Amino acid sequence: MSKLPKEHKFLDFSDYGRPVAKVIANSLKDTSFTPIHVTIGFILSGLIAIYSIIQGYYWLAAFFLIFKSILDAADGELARLNEKPSYIGRYLDSVADIILNALIFMAIWYITNSSFWICIGAFIGLQLQGTLYNYYYVILRNNFNGDTTSRVFENKTPIALMGENQKHVNLLFALYKMLYGAFDKTIYAFDSNASKGKTLPNWLMSSISIFGLGFQLLLISLLLVLGLKEYILSFFFAYTLMVFVFIGIRKVFY
Repeated sequence: MSKLPKEHKFLDFSDYGRPVAKVIANSLKDTSFTPIHVTIGFILSGLIAIYSIIQGYYWLAAFFLIFKSILDAADGELARLNEKPSYIGRYLDSVADIILNALIFMAIWYITNSSFWICIGAFIGLQLQGTLYNYYYVILRNNFNGDTTSRVFENKTPIALMGENQKHVNLLFALYKMLYGAFDKTIYAFDSNASKGKTLPNWLMSSISIFGLGFQLLLISLLLVLGLKEYILSFFFAYTLMVFVFIGIRKVFY
């Protein structure tokens, strides 16, 4: 099951790892590996990348950042292949992402001369960028009968799906709200009527997909291997201005 029907798919620049993710998912379909195992794999990959950044192994860090992005897609692919959507998987994935993002930026701050406040601002910016992309993407998916494990408004604890433990869903949802709640509310405050507007065209969704985590990790990887580590945090801090550009386009035209 795809996240979107064929006629509403767009070129997602953050989803470059999907072809490899599908190969991984298909190879694991008839094994004892579950999507949770794949999620644990991307957590380990992210941690190796962080260690590599601190040690100055930037090509290795780039490899594991991109591999992390691929595995991040593979866990969802495996869940869809097995036709077993999961709130536990959905929230574990998101909680792991934000913690790893914070650690990645802390590692970059550690190896550069950047201000700690620029690091904080860059991390906040990174999360706002990703939240805007996910906000518009989930609206699109919900409007056209795509994958609905993610909800436009994450206000209430969902009822556990078949095979899930409600206590585990409750715990992970509480962690999700604690870590993402402020970012969700901020984006919603800036564009609360997005779900009532026109369907965003494919070209605009493709443009906004540069805010997807996969593309963000790719940018970090490129800057590391090009010897531009000093510019990573300031770049993401300034890059956040594009959030307001995209929101402005959505409000004016759609």
